[in-house]
Amino acid sequence: QVQLVESGGGLVQAGGSLRLSCLASGFTFDTYAMGWFRQAPGKEREFVSDISWSGSSTRYADSVKGRFTISRDNAKNTVYLQMNSLKPEDTAVYTCVADRVRVWSDSSDWGQGTQVTVSS
Repeated sequence: QVQLVESGGGLVQAGGSLRLSCLASGFTFDTYAMGWFRQAPGKEREFVSDISWSGSSTRYADSVKGRFTISRDNAKNTVYLQMNSLKPEDTAVYTCVADRVRVWSDSSDWGQGTQVTVSS
């Protein structure tokens, strides 16, 4: 059974940093692409970043490019999202996702999410 457990969310002031982690189990982690999405209150879920199974390829939403960095440690079955220079508009529930290819859908495997709140 696939399980994705996010951690590292919290309350931070604008300009601050947080590092999110997503611990995966129940599948062969180093054969899956991983990603992060977020959903703010009253808004649709939006793509943040993703990373290939090897870590050699990454993608970012324009809104976070240059501020967020995705990485993975296949030995620890964990994907990370380092978030710097946080802005109030980054406030959302951040959820990690896994799939064999970087085509994300409702049929991908999703975590429960972790809340990130950025105060101004």
